[in-house]
Amino acid sequence: MTVILCTIMLVAFFAVMIFVGFYTRKHATDVNGFVLGGRAAGPWLTAFAFGTSYFSAVIFVGYAGQFGWNFGLASTWAGLGNAFIGSLLAWNVLGRRTRVMTQHIDAKTMPDFFGKRFKSTPLKVASSIIVFIFLIPYTASLYNGLSSLFGLVFDIPYWVVIAVMAVLTGFYVIFGGYMATAINDFIQGIIMLFGICAVIGAVLADNGGLLKAMQKLSEVPSEGWAGGAFTSFLGPDPLALLFVVILTSLGTWGLPQMVGKFYAIKSENDVHKGTVISTIFAIVVAGGCYFLGGFGRLYGDKITINEATGKPLFDTIIPTMLSTLPSIVIAVVIVLVLSASMSTLSSLVLTSSSTFTLDVIKPASKKEMTEKKQVSIMRIFIVFFILVSAAIAIFKDSHPEVTFIAQMMGVSWGALAGAFLAPFLYGLYWKGVTKASTVVCFIWGCAIAVIQLVITLAGVDISGWGTVLSYVFKSSINSGVVAMVGGLIIVPIISMFTKKQNKAELDELFACYEEKTEAVAREHLK
Repeated sequence: MTVILCTIMLVAFFAVMIFVGFYTRKHATDVNGFVLGGRAAGPWLTAFAFGTSYFSAVIFVGYAGQFGWNFGLASTWAGLGNAFIGSLLAWNVLGRRTRVMTQHIDAKTMPDFFGKRFKSTPLKVASSIIVFIFLIPYTASLYNGLSSLFGLVFDIPYWVVIAVMAVLTGFYVIFGGYMATAINDFIQGIIMLFGICAVIGAVLADNGGLLKAMQKLSEVPSEGWAGGAFTSFLGPDPLALLFVVILTSLGTWGLPQMVGKFYAIKSENDVHKGTVISTIFAIVVAGGCYFLGGFGRLYGDKITINEATGKPLFDTIIPTMLSTLPSIVIAVVIVLVLSASMSTLSSLVLTSSSTFTLDVIKPASKKEMTEKKQVSIMRIFIVFFILVSAAIAIFKDSHPEVTFIAQMMGVSWGALAGAFLAPFLYGLYWKGVTKASTVVCFIWGCAIAVIQLVITLAGVDISGWGTVLSYVFKSSINSGVVAMVGGLIIVPIISMFTKKQNKAELDELFACYEEKTEAVAREHLK
């Protein structure tokens, strides 16, 4: 029965995705349409595109299981941080200014923004290379967890699941570009909203209801606690939880695939509506995922344990929780996780291909490239990025002893946000930020990530590095937070002592914020 239900729902899901790809192909005839949807996406499409790009299967299967196991119900703070810092505050601080300035300087990607904001082609190329290096392993990580979930229902090889997901995502992105991605993100977002609510309800019912489940969880012991650690307000390790909240919430401000959503929104009124929609979406989806993961300890006797470390395999926690649920709920979860993965995958490959084409290939070309040729090259790179990420995921699954790929995934978020967040944020608001400070921030963010990678892979003993450094490089979460927060401090300090941009250039750049516009009274107050 479960197999039949899952098959029916997946076939319907695939059919809708393919139809959207065909339907939106008329919007993808030029670069502006293919990359930004003609900057005409409304609040619902933009908000759901932002949210579904934010929350992938990595969140639902990996992070929810890992942080729920480590912090209990307090892991819900990570979801609320994602909602109020990663969504609400991000939209309020970045949304309008990003839309206005990127349209004014005709920037279509984050590297393009750096190049035109600081009048520097080397900056554009350098940031493009950073995106290229760190988005590929991040893209490959999106397939994590699919194997164990599909294994609940289908007896098929893991590579088949990856191939189907990759081909379908590539199909609609290649045909319809940004608009196909945005519309499918909206559909996938609806599935995620209803799916997570259904799963939470089913898991709680399976444990006797909310109060009974919390009572069981409060009886689970933790080091230094007699009981109640996993139902306490801040959990057993508040400082570690704080680092998780900062990384997963503030990190979105510097990720090119997230910030890019603000480039495409249609109007000021849509920014206000999108802020509310995106925040509510994040509360339900992110808050729900981490809240669900908080009950993972109730299944401790069934979860697979890593014999080498004695710790659970975190990607198996959520699937284990779902294995006892009714067939219809499992079918919903399969489509939910596939939706979450495909929405983020489509956003990442579109970002990667457009960045590499517009910011590396086009400037290096000796001949003038037509709009049609640029779109064709982007489509080729979409195929390339999807093939590479799928190949990495399949290789990683068949060679579990290879840890390099997994560690690259862990540091990619911190590297991208650490390099880009501060110069992008300051670049929108402050005329005083300099090109030199941006270069230093790029180096800082990438260097922290590489050091973390080397320490983890080589098994370097950092206990003698001192209390602070040992804690910073204890995990990619801690070092990622240090990279981001450090960038916010480094950029203004370096800017105070380095060469400023030409005043006339800066005045022209920031003139976009002073332009007078007319609007109806229902959209703007006098």
